[in-house]
Amino acid sequence: MEFVHKSVLLNETIEGLGIKPNGIYVDGTAGGGGHSYEIAKRLSKNGRLIAIDQDPDAIKAASQRLKEFDNVTVVRNNFGNIKEVLFELGVTGVDGVLLDIGVSSWQLDSPERGFSYHYDAPLDMRMSQEGISAYDIVNESAPSELLRILIQYGEEKFAKNIVRGIINTRETAPIKTTLELAEIVKNAYPAKARQKAHPARKTFQALRIAVNGELDRLREGLDNAFDVLNPEGRLAVITFHSLEDGIVKQTMKKWCEGCTCPPEFPVCVCGKKPKAQLVNRRPIEPSQEELEKNNRARSARLRICEKVK
Repeated sequence: MEFVHKSVLLNETIEGLGIKPNGIYVDGTAGGGGHSYEIAKRLSKNGRLIAIDQDPDAIKAASQRLKEFDNVTVVRNNFGNIKEVLFELGVTGVDGVLLDIGVSSWQLDSPERGFSYHYDAPLDMRMSQEGISAYDIVNESAPSELLRILIQYGEEKFAKNIVRGIINTRETAPIKTTLELAEIVKNAYPAKARQKAHPARKTFQALRIAVNGELDRLREGLDNAFDVLNPEGRLAVITFHSLEDGIVKQTMKKWCEGCTCPPEFPVCVCGKKPKAQLVNRRPIEPSQEELEKNNRARSARLRICEKVK
């Protein structure tokens, strides 16, 4: 199966990065290489792009997509390790970083990867194809841990019913496939609630986040990406649900804060100055034209900030 992934908010992201032809850029989530390709096209021979992804399938696809460019380096790693990647490449600072957070269309549409509740496949959900899988979490986690995952990462209000169903089922036999789990979740939902959206959507989101440590990696990746930016360098982040977007929003807000002295102080004594400024005050959302072509972009949000001198 060919690695196909529609790059979300492509034009808006490229424009927001303000690419300098001789600059150094990092695509921390290269995927199939869509955003990376557009960045590389705008670079001169003196510019450079480092494309990172943890998924071996994505690395193969991106390497093929970007093979025409001599100034592109493709690296298999997690974007949270951006500092280590750049250090090994001898790069001390970059002019822009792109992070496109979440699961790709390829991963969702590859049944064997176990990300989707639409296909019958082994419970997996590992973006790196290494480490603990969704099968391990579902069948080995304590009820309290399962409850925490569903509430914290899925905001699932029927979490108690779902956990009860999982525990009862796995006492007889392990829960091995995506459709087995989806059926358990469906049965745990009240009949009326099943009509609004697929009952398993939040559970699968929560498990995927837990398996890949996505929110922790996002926090780590944001700080590390900002640290490696040169002055006037830009960080562009695309998110797909409120948990991710909230982390990005609050982190960028923190960077943009200046003096924290009480209002009654006649002069600043804290000496705190903003580290960044927002490029877009409000998150950029997909256009109607893009949504008509790619419905999966409906929840995408793009936030961009620039490191101040």
